[in-house]
Amino acid sequence: MFLNIYTNLFSRGALKTMSTKISYINKAITKLSTNTVLFVDENYNINNLKKYTSINEFSFIKDLLKTSDLKKNILVFEVNSKKKIVLISIKKDSKQSDFENLGAEFFGRINYGKKSEYFVISDSVTNNHKNFIGHFLHGLRLKSYEFKKYKTKKESRIILINVLGNKNKPSSLNQLKFKALEEGTFFARDLVSEPGNVLHPDEYVKRINLLRKNGLKINVYDKKKLKKLGMNALLGVGMGSIRGSYLVTMEWNGAKNNSKPLAFVGKGVTFDTGGYSLKPARFMEDMTYDMAGSAAVVGLMKSLALRKAKINAVGVVGLVENMVSGIAQRPGDIVKSYSGKTIEVLNTDAEGRLVLADALTFTEKKFKPKFMVDLATLTGAIIVCLGSEFAGLFSNDDKLSKQILNAGNDVEEKLWRMPLHKNYDKLINSKNADMQNINYVGGAGSTTAAQFLQRFILNKTPWAHLDIAGMAFSKYGGALNSGGATGFGVRLLNQLIEKNYE
Repeated sequence: MFLNIYTNLFSRGALKTMSTKISYINKAITKLSTNTVLFVDENYNINNLKKYTSINEFSFIKDLLKTSDLKKNILVFEVNSKKKIVLISIKKDSKQSDFENLGAEFFGRINYGKKSEYFVISDSVTNNHKNFIGHFLHGLRLKSYEFKKYKTKKESRIILINVLGNKNKPSSLNQLKFKALEEGTFFARDLVSEPGNVLHPDEYVKRINLLRKNGLKINVYDKKKLKKLGMNALLGVGMGSIRGSYLVTMEWNGAKNNSKPLAFVGKGVTFDTGGYSLKPARFMEDMTYDMAGSAAVVGLMKSLALRKAKINAVGVVGLVENMVSGIAQRPGDIVKSYSGKTIEVLNTDAEGRLVLADALTFTEKKFKPKFMVDLATLTGAIIVCLGSEFAGLFSNDDKLSKQILNAGNDVEEKLWRMPLHKNYDKLINSKNADMQNINYVGGAGSTTAAQFLQRFILNKTPWAHLDIAGMAFSKYGGALNSGGATGFGVRLLNQLIEKNYE
């Protein structure tokens, strides 16, 4: 019995458009003439390899191991021009994230070319994780993503992964979960990767509307509706753009009861010039990913719908474009937010918190959620503090914070909790309005931004703010991505839900 997983990698977006065929065949395979992947223990015991190779090949690999670095996770040996033998070491204390990282590392090591085939022997090592092969393939697929939509030269690439053995085979339910999570993550990465001239707020709304077919209930609030509601903080950010400004809600009702939904809110500034508080020209092109928080929310909601999650959830995104024009918002303007509180806009480049202010109050008031988590590429200060290794976590609730931190550790989307305290309030108090949108005294840029957002949580709803400015986009690539948009937040929040609320 063996499981065939055929994975087609297209230059458009790697496995996002993959064709997967799974079949079970009653056929014994003894000697393999093609590339062979064997899971081994941390001592590189290869006795099981005898079943799948010739005596000469086995002896050849055994001799090579004597001079190999056994501290490495993966060793690749070329037996001949047509065959490689790959040994993957499984540690006794391996976690699910370790298996995913191994899958990603394996993808980086194989020479896939236009077409290649590998037989992965899943029953060759004993470990305590029942579904390690599923996580291994999940990591491989996540790592394979590429965004080459606008390359004029496109080449099809195919990897055939044949998994031998039933002991570690993913269940059909787990396969569905992996596929849903990958599609949600790739959808988020696609959104972040699109250039600003393509993915402006009007186009963004169209793409979200496509998710209706997955069972999401979607409502779009345009400028006219937002003005009627009094969402002047959000509308002020988009005043300078010829594009629309929107608030979009996505509802998934998967619980059998009418329990309060879990709410996720995202900043969706599709391009951020900084407005009249203009950003420097250098690296301004990166501001296409200032909507990564909203992309994580959209990707998460797609994943929940695809896997039919047994919870009630709502995603809310504010979509605007922060541009410069004769009618753009000016430094010194005062706006009245949806909450009724007034804001003095001292810096038009501190715009994300204005979008989230209205979105958070609206979400709390309309949906009365169990908790709210917002995601935003909110401050450069969080990158100064944490670099590109941790996202900043701010929260008014210790229990929710702990759950999010643990979920992040599980999937290696790591966070570090940062302080919130009333002593920071004096830094954002305004002489002319209820508050100002930036701290001009200096210091604590990320904390004062989060402190600002906390003022718009009116009913003490448990809330967490994730500042993902350093995590949403990677120029050099990470464990599970090859560079570019990371989709940070989709897997993290899915793990939070699956581990604590389903």
